[in-house]
Amino acid sequence: MAPPPGGAPGAASRYGSALDVAEYFAPQRTSTDALPAPEPLLKNLTIGVLEVLAGVREVDQLARWLGEDAFRALVTRANLSARARNARGVTPARPAYRILSTHTTSPADGVVEGVVITAGPARTRAVAVRLEGWDGRWRATSLGLL
Repeated sequence: MAPPPGGAPGAASRYGSALDVAEYFAPQRTSTDALPAPEPLLKNLTIGVLEVLAGVREVDQLARWLGEDAFRALVTRANLSARARNARGVTPARPAYRILSTHTTSPADGVVEGVVITAGPARTRAVAVRLEGWDGRWRATSLGLL
């Protein structure tokens, strides 16, 4: 590696490559053993997602627990729900869902896939979530709402 402009030839060894620096600051995988139990996050995230779709919570409030793809998918779905409510002239109302059951499986270390079954006044819904351990905490990398 060449020394930085104006630097001494012997100073090159103390500078890492751009790849080394990017890898050091990139998100780091976390083992399941180093993470908290996923069930409370699955339950709270499910309620949050249902509130976003009902129009009583902003998607940004869930951003810290969502990966980029899951966040974008939820924003798209929330916009469609808002448009449908406006077309029908319905005002947003807090949903009254209760959690019936939570099912989880771990296909790999640092990964949990879960399904949360909820019951509301009009329908029963299932929310499928894939959690991955990143930087010492769970993040939802995929969301599916049935």
